[in-house]
Amino acid sequence: MSHDHDDRPRLTAAQAEAALHVPPGRNGGDLVVETLQGLGATTVFGLPGQHALGMFDALRRSSLSYVGLRVENNAGFAADAYGRITGEVAPLLLSTGPGALTSLAALQEAAAASAPVLAISSQIPTAGLGGGRHGYLHELRDQKASVRDIVKSVHTVRTASQIPSAIAAAWESALTAPHGPVWVEIPQDVLLAGTVLPVVSALDATPRALYPRPELTLVAAHLLSNAERPVIIAGGGVVRSDAAGKLRALAEKIDAPVVTTFGGKGAFPWEHPLSLRSWLEDRYTTDFLESADVLLVVGSGLGELSSNYHTFAPRGRVIQIEADAGKLESNHPAIGIHSDAREALADLLEAVEPREDATATERVRELLERVHDRIAAQDLTLEQQVLASVREALPDTSPSFWDMTILAYWAWSAFDARHPNTMHSAQGAGGLGYGFPAALGAAAADRTRPVLAVSGDGGAMYSIAELATARQYDLPVTWLIVDDGGYGILREYMTGAFGEATATELSRPDFVALAESFGVPAVRTSPESLAADLAKALAAPGPSVVVLPALLRMFEPTHL
Repeated sequence: MSHDHDDRPRLTAAQAEAALHVPPGRNGGDLVVETLQGLGATTVFGLPGQHALGMFDALRRSSLSYVGLRVENNAGFAADAYGRITGEVAPLLLSTGPGALTSLAALQEAAAASAPVLAISSQIPTAGLGGGRHGYLHELRDQKASVRDIVKSVHTVRTASQIPSAIAAAWESALTAPHGPVWVEIPQDVLLAGTVLPVVSALDATPRALYPRPELTLVAAHLLSNAERPVIIAGGGVVRSDAAGKLRALAEKIDAPVVTTFGGKGAFPWEHPLSLRSWLEDRYTTDFLESADVLLVVGSGLGELSSNYHTFAPRGRVIQIEADAGKLESNHPAIGIHSDAREALADLLEAVEPREDATATERVRELLERVHDRIAAQDLTLEQQVLASVREALPDTSPSFWDMTILAYWAWSAFDARHPNTMHSAQGAGGLGYGFPAALGAAAADRTRPVLAVSGDGGAMYSIAELATARQYDLPVTWLIVDDGGYGILREYMTGAFGEATATELSRPDFVALAESFGVPAVRTSPESLAADLAKALAAPGPSVVVLPALLRMFEPTHL
């Protein structure tokens, strides 16, 4: 039996020469950073700890750029944003036990948003593995059990020779559609032990492509070509797979209106005549989607937010394209196409017949007018003014990162993300503290564009320590903090449900003085001066803070 080995890794003459001359003074930590370099990593995030020092010491012998945050969860958020912005794997270096566990909320967000994060954690010494109670510092009975339900895959190393293969396998897993976080753990003694293994090179961790089955594409194309009222829901999968161009081409070919989910912001041009925008928490939009005779759902599981809190009940045929097999038909019966969004849209674009619908743009315009009139009747001028000021100040190509705060909830529905992959929030898992550390990760990925972070005062306190990180690395992030003295959205929820709020009021610092104590310039603004102050801060080099004291309200829900 013969085998074709043409695709196996090959060494150059220089690499072959180097492999025979093993540099002295290397350890398991060097194998980690050499593997990351060999796979193409340029930047790593993290926070050192006693068991992980072998990895961190090896960084100084590498070409990797290190961005150290002050809390592991924030380091995870920064890596998440780096992965979203670049589409590349973001390595996250963690220590054992408390350090590892503190990252879990960030890894949950990365999993929900399909961000490729490679978490590499240390472990207690090899002798302590196996669940015995040896009393090592940071010891857990089974550390990987704490992450297994969150990440895509778990990889445990027990010897130095396993390090390159484990990291390469995790890397491939992180980048295989759907992208997501993965976990590698390496015992302290393995990281510290000297190695006679040659320098790592010639690694291959190319992810497998996820193509649609052609018979399903044929059926979907037939339905769309012959539909009377086709509509498209574009989710985060369109953004993650860089498929916005193909989505637009398909929508225009079949004259189908498009609504983007909150995770899919920017997947379709906001001002396009076929754009339904993102008013998913609106009954008029829900009715419009329900009236479609063929509904194409791309890169969305139609979860709680995307389905107007599960009040959405489609009456037509549903076609669902989704890279996460677990989300296929998880909420509605459909023709489920397990595929990367880009590949599926490319095949559909070729297979569909052009159709013209003279009423499509008029129906879109009528819907948006009804949504506008509903909001206009609620006396929410301040909220719309603040959001418009942010849009005016933010350069079109600058990324923005939104914490779980009332202004972000407005932005999900009403903010024009003018380019794909520029608006990001923590709406996947819904945890507090995402905005600012995520913006730092995006700035580390690309220092040429200013980055905006938006938080409430409650969420800001989760990541206030990262002002030190912003200053240390001089990252071009402007942090807008909307200060209403509490957990604003929870205050609204509790008042609406129970008549009064409990545990929502907060004693908060003088954010301007606090930022300045870190050496970060800060200004207190007003709704009237927000656009100018924000634009000035974004135009200045390095980090800055803009504090807006304001009590914002949400628009009335339609699902209740």
